[in-house]
Amino acid sequence: MLVLFETAAGYALFRLLNEKKLKNVDNIYEEFSTAQKAQESLQLIAFKKFKSTVEAVESACALQDGKLNKSLKKLLKGKIDESEQLAVGDAKLGSLIKDKMEVPCVYSPAVAELMRGIRAHIDSLLGEHKAELNAMNLAVAHSLGRYKVKFNPEKIDTMIVQVRIEQLCNEITWENCSGSPSWFFHSFACIFVIKTIGMRQNAVDADLSSVLPEEMEAKVKEEAEISMGTDISDLDLIHISGLCDQIIELSQYRTQLFEYLKNRMTALAPNLTCLLGELVGARLISHAGSLVSLAKAPASTVQIIGAEKALFRALKTKKDTPKYGLIYHAQLITQAPPKLKGKMARKLAAKCALATRIDALADESRGSEVGMECRANLEAVLRVEQERGPKKISGYSHKHEKYHFKSETFEYDAANDVPKRPMKRRFDDDQGEPAKRPKEVEIEEVATLSEKKKKKKEKKVKKGDTEEVE
Repeated sequence: MLVLFETAAGYALFRLLNEKKLKNVDNIYEEFSTAQKAQESLQLIAFKKFKSTVEAVESACALQDGKLNKSLKKLLKGKIDESEQLAVGDAKLGSLIKDKMEVPCVYSPAVAELMRGIRAHIDSLLGEHKAELNAMNLAVAHSLGRYKVKFNPEKIDTMIVQVRIEQLCNEITWENCSGSPSWFFHSFACIFVIKTIGMRQNAVDADLSSVLPEEMEAKVKEEAEISMGTDISDLDLIHISGLCDQIIELSQYRTQLFEYLKNRMTALAPNLTCLLGELVGARLISHAGSLVSLAKAPASTVQIIGAEKALFRALKTKKDTPKYGLIYHAQLITQAPPKLKGKMARKLAAKCALATRIDALADESRGSEVGMECRANLEAVLRVEQERGPKKISGYSHKHEKYHFKSETFEYDAANDVPKRPMKRRFDDDQGEPAKRPKEVEIEEVATLSEKKKKKKEKKVKKGDTEEVE
C-alpha cells in the first residue's frame, strides 16, 4: 500500500512495508512513537518538490476547489499501479483521484492515525528534503493567508472614519473669528497680516507685498490710521502672535490632512469620490461605520443618512419625512434648483449605493469608470430637467360650466306611495243609471315564497284527510 502525504515543500509518496499494522487502530501510535520505528515502517518512494511558493499556494487552493494539480497527476502516473491501493488523508482528495485516475483510494480511522504518525516524524522521513520543508512552511502559510484574506493596506477605512477634518475647520474658524487679533485692528482678520505688522502703528511702514497685493496693501495702510481698535501692550502682542502661530499651524495641518483624506478616498472608494467628493464621501463612511456597512445600506437609507433626528421627529409628529441628509452637501445637489433638489437627491442616492458596492466588493481593476459614468448621467439629467422647466399636461382640458347652487328645493310626496282604492258603485238619482266609475288601478298581488310554502302545506294536509276518509 502506498501513502500520499502533502507538505508545504511538495508531495511525498511513501510505501507502507507492513499493512497488517493498520488492522489495530490503537496500536498504530505505538508503532510511530519514535523516528526509528517510523523509518522501519515507511519507505520514501518519491518526493515532488514545488518550484515556488506560488505553485504551493495554487496546489492547495486547487485541492480546496475540488481540482487535481498537474504536479500531483504526474507523480501518481509514474509511481503507482492500478492494482495498488493509495492511502490519503482527505476523503475528498481520494474521491478526486479515484474519479480522475481510476486509482483505488483508502481513507479510514486507521489511515488518519497513520497520517498523524507521519506528521510527527516528517523531518526524519524526508531526509535530505528537511531544509526545504522548514523554509517553505512559513512562506506558504503567509502566502495562503494573504490569498484568503486578500489584504490591501490601501483599503483600510478605519483612518477615514477617524479623520476629524470638519472639527479642525470649525476650530480654526472659531479662533480666527473670536480670537484677540481682531481686538486692536478689526478692519481685517488676515492672520499673516497681523503677524507681519505687529502693532497698529507699524502698519504704515510695514512691507506687506509678500502677503497682500498692492491695492489691498494700500487699503490696509489707510484703514490702519483711522481704525477704531483698542490699544494693546507688548505682553498682549506676544500672546496675539502666539495665537496667530497656532492658527497658521492648524491651517497648514488642515491642508495636509485634506490631502491625506483625498488620497485615502481615491484608493478606498474611487467611484463614491467621483459622485460626492472627498469630504461628503468620508462623512458618509464615518457615519455608517465602514465602507462595507455603507454598501449594505439601500439607496433610501443612503439618501437620509445624517438626518435621523428629523426622520424620527417626522414619524412621531406624522409629518413629511426629510428628503436628504449628508448627501445634501454634494455638488450635484447644491447646484440644482430648489424644485429639483429632492429628485436629484433620490437619483444620486441610487447611484451612490451602486458605486459603494462596487468599491467595497468588486475588483480594484475597475477603477472609477462607473463613478464617472454615473456622474455624467446625473449631470445630463439635471441639464435636461432645467431646460424642460415645469411639466405641462398634453392636450386641452375640457372646460366645465361653473356649478350654481339652486335655491329652489323640491320635497318628495310620500302620499304617492299608497295605492288608490276603487270607488264604490253609485247611481245617479235623476237618470237612474250608474255613474261612470273612474279607472281602477290594477294591483298585482305578488305572493311571497313563504305564502307559497304555506299553500303547499295546506294542500298536502287536505289530501291526507281525504285518503283517511276513503
